[in-house]
Amino acid sequence: MSTSEQADVVVLGLGPGGEYAAGTLAEAGLDVVGIEAELVGGECPYWGCVPSKMMIRAGNLLAEAERVSFLAGDVRVAPDWSRVSGRIRGEATDDWNDQAAADRLAAKGGRLVRGRGRLTGPRQVTVGERTFQARRGVVLATGTRPRVPPVPGLAETPYWTNRDAMATKEMPASMLVIGGGAIGVELAQVFARFGCAVTVLEGQDRLLSQEEPEAGDLAAKVLRADGVTVLTSARARLVSHDGSGFTVRLEGEEEPLRAERLLVATGRGVDFSELAVDGAGLDRSARSVRTDGQMRAGEGLWAVGDITGRGAFTHVSMYQAQIAVKDILGRPGPDADYRALPRVTFTDPEIAAVGLTERQAREQGLRVRTGLVPIASSTRGWIHGRGNEGFIKLIEDADRGVLIGATSAGPAGGEVLYGLNVAVHAEVPVERLQHMIYTYPTFHRAVEAALGALR
Repeated sequence: MSTSEQADVVVLGLGPGGEYAAGTLAEAGLDVVGIEAELVGGECPYWGCVPSKMMIRAGNLLAEAERVSFLAGDVRVAPDWSRVSGRIRGEATDDWNDQAAADRLAAKGGRLVRGRGRLTGPRQVTVGERTFQARRGVVLATGTRPRVPPVPGLAETPYWTNRDAMATKEMPASMLVIGGGAIGVELAQVFARFGCAVTVLEGQDRLLSQEEPEAGDLAAKVLRADGVTVLTSARARLVSHDGSGFTVRLEGEEEPLRAERLLVATGRGVDFSELAVDGAGLDRSARSVRTDGQMRAGEGLWAVGDITGRGAFTHVSMYQAQIAVKDILGRPGPDADYRALPRVTFTDPEIAAVGLTERQAREQGLRVRTGLVPIASSTRGWIHGRGNEGFIKLIEDADRGVLIGATSAGPAGGEVLYGLNVAVHAEVPVERLQHMIYTYPTFHRAVEAALGALR
């Protein structure tokens, strides 16, 4: 028998942005219902950002041990995947973290409902036999799912997504990776460093195709140095599984590729089929939910996170949730601003970027100047020695004299990006940046050299 209940706000999906919105609104005194079909906290703490960085940290330690061995003598670290797997499952125990997150919401005054919600009308969400009518509105934060390409035979095989790769307790002897984006290259490097024979298949002509060409070239170089086979412009035309391993046939190639495991890392997408967004006046066939600067997707409807199409990043979801919460509480702030959207591929070296790439800037008709210097040319890069691959690349709007994009690749690329992120976001004049004092000897001092190289 169906029931109808009232609430001030219904938050559909409790990933990072949804969990923040639900908790903050409840703390503000609103009657909030948070709906989640899986684990509270979403992809990031269980199958994404957090466990992947544990894996990457372990792989980096192995690589650094080899570098130390080269410099200081015989220092050996035996790869032991069971320890890494045990740490991931031990420190990020799904049930424990899920219950802790649910308890936090309850402590703030929110209500948690387990199940898959559907938009069944304006400000209305149905979960099973329960229907919730929201007085103020609904926040959509349902995230995305791995996008699986329509390769013949693939759907009938036991392929892996990132979730399977994070959860594995045994390191496979070999693995094929379809997709050379951030997830594909990160996991390829980790598995290779633990002794797995990895081959990456990327359909575009380079890895990390959304970033600068130099970033893709660097990713391919360091992966190959770790023993990974990198094949670009490689498109799978047929996939099969015989019970012991996978066979992948490529377009234009006669010889098939074989491996024990197959990881599909071809991006993520929105699935509106179960959400029934047309019940709230949205387009079920759309690739994302369109919002205005206050994250409004319609009357009494807000959307935050991956489903907005602004990048599948936890930091974007949290940023958008903060904007939506203020608007719901009647205290709207500045509109969402994505000019300085930062992203990091956590390979070794890290490849971080913010704002526009050179190609994107030129396609917008901007007159640009660029500056690029290798990290190895800096004093800190020279001191670091082995493992100092990377570069700083800056993109300047020459007419306005401000940076509109930058890439920081290197041993601390993600951390060095912070200053560049501020420069792009605040539109600090390049002339002022050129007169700033840069700490010596640091990796970020290479930014000064890149500013001097702007042409």
